[in-house]
Amino acid sequence: MNVLLENASASLVIKNSRFIAEVFPVANQSEAREMLGRQKQRYFDATHVVHAFITGLSGEVNGMSDDGEPSGTAGRPVLDVLKGSGITNILLTVTRYFGGILLGTGGLVHAYSDSAKAVLAACKSEPYVEKSIFSFTCGYELYEGIKRALSKFNLSEVEESFADSVMVKGKIFSAQAEECSALVKNLSKGKVIFSTEKIV
Repeated sequence: MNVLLENASASLVIKNSRFIAEVFPVANQSEAREMLGRQKQRYFDATHVVHAFITGLSGEVNGMSDDGEPSGTAGRPVLDVLKGSGITNILLTVTRYFGGILLGTGGLVHAYSDSAKAVLAACKSEPYVEKSIFSFTCGYELYEGIKRALSKFNLSEVEESFADSVMVKGKIFSAQAEECSALVKNLSKGKVIFSTEKIV
């Protein structure tokens, strides 16, 4: 499975109806629901805000809604396209502004499927790797040595704050967390605790 790297969007006009398809990275179902709520507020004047989402290491958690379109003509086609993409931890919304011409059930299925395909063609993803949040605090005398040692690990979203001591936090591949923790402990002769917590 892959994960989405950043938001992306695409829009189509079909028989005067405008379809705006967007994708968002989400860590879990509650994040997907939260983002969906924001989308509905943003497009409060739209006719429909259809969605589908997939989360979990193997894409085991998913959901969708037709948001008032005829049953099976909107959310299901979007979810089917999403499942076929091989991407997890993703929310896909398709916002429709009705243009006055009815599309029929077959037309709706094609419109929502094509919208989902268009935005997925425009998005960037990478292979899913389980990550953990890490943090540690150390003195300035140890900081540079630890920082050099950490450069061999896959770290991301690293934040450093400098006060009486140096506080560092970020994300690391879960498979590397134990080795990294042991290295920091050895370098600091047990003074620095490198703590990790798996991202749920």
